Amino acid sequence: MSVFSFEQKQDEDDSEDLNELEVNGNWTPQEKALHEARLKAKAKRRLRKSSSRDSTRESLSDSVSGEPSTDPHSPKAKAAVNDRKSRTGKGRGLPKKGGAGGKGVWGAAGMVYEVEELDADDPNYDESAQGDTVYATVVPELDERELEKTIHPIVQEYFEHGDTKEVQMLLKELNLGHHKFEFSSRAVSLSLEGKASHRELTSRLLSDLSGKVLSESDMSRAFDKMLKELPDLILDTPEAPQMLGQFIARAIADHAIPMSFLDCYKGKVDCDHARAALDRASVLLSMKREIMRLDNVWGVGGGQRPVKHLIKEMNLLLKEYLVSGELSEAEHCLRDLEVPHFHHELVYEAVVMVLESTGDTALQMMVKLLKVFWQTGLITLDQMNRGFQRVYDELPEISLDVPHAHSIMETFVDLCFQEQVITKQLRDSCPTRGRKRFVSEGDGGLVKS
Repeated sequence: MSVFSFEQKQDEDDSEDLNELEVNGNWTPQEKALHEARLKAKAKRRLRKSSSRDSTRESLSDSVSGEPSTDPHSPKAKAAVNDRKSRTGKGRGLPKKGGAGGKGVWGAAGMVYEVEELDADDPNYDESAQGDTVYATVVPELDERELEKTIHPIVQEYFEHGDTKEVQMLLKELNLGHHKFEFSSRAVSLSLEGKASHRELTSRLLSDLSGKVLSESDMSRAFDKMLKELPDLILDTPEAPQMLGQFIARAIADHAIPMSFLDCYKGKVDCDHARAALDRASVLLSMKREIMRLDNVWGVGGGQRPVKHLIKEMNLLLKEYLVSGELSEAEHCLRDLEVPHFHHELVYEAVVMVLESTGDTALQMMVKLLKVFWQTGLITLDQMNRGFQRVYDELPEISLDVPHAHSIMETFVDLCFQEQVITKQLRDSCPTRGRKRFVSEGDGGLVKS
């Protein structure tokens, strides 16, 4: 049984009951209330029965008043179906969303949309459709263990090539984070164990990095850490306080750290080693430039020295050796010059000094000196050959001042070969002076062929 037939039957039963009550004429209050409730229920059932999906839904008041419903097949009913007004009988009868909603509708008339910003977290976000994409490389920050493994080879390579720009480029590629000052302190620590030329290179590096990669505060933190570590540094480098004082003075002169750095420690230092380093820096800064130039606080080492200065140092070294005869001191002085590529000049000066000397003392001592340098590897085969070859080439000019230069040279070369200082090929290439024999006076002074 359908819903409509059930409701129709229920209406017929209600009407029969009402007729019986009306015929009897006996209306009690309960029966009267029941009668009114049944009338309302009957009106609601009629409303549901008359309404359908294809017809326009009318309000409850119109149904109760008994107005006839609209034909669903009429043009008016079709227009009402497509109308955007609310069909629930609620609200003010206005269109949904002000007429801006529905399928195929982009909004109300006259509405201006702003540019929508793309959200990278949107699941529908297409990265490739956004044009040129720039990818940023994220470099993780180095911890203390990785920092030491990274900085040590950079500083050691810098001691070889001396290019501060390359170090600056390498540091920019690293993410040192809050450990930036560690680079300065570790570079100074490595140079304390090295040569004077290494300390000079370190001072230049700190000066070039200041303001570009490292700030004044980073430099100050580095030297503050070095002052606190002096008791440990002295175990390996006894001269560490004096050297650190020279580093501080040079850094202040190069404007890598402020002048107020020394003033912050006045009367606040308990460590004797730190006090000695600060006193050394204060003394160097108080000296006049004519007396002490901080640019040369480490001296000028290696190939950075002028050639004339190196020649003068080597001549002084040889003269002191001829006076004292100390081979170890001569070897120490030659190593301090740090110019292994220029040792052929020492060989040349030694041979020329033998040619210009009188007696056999200088000859024997120079052979002994060259033998020690050769055996210790201080002078290489190439440097030895170049030094002798230079003398061979200039021997005609030297013989103008020293007439017996050829004979002395032959004797010296033979002794060096016997002591295995030079090779047989180098000995055989020694130039000899040809003897000119003249015929008798009657031949007119012609040279005999």
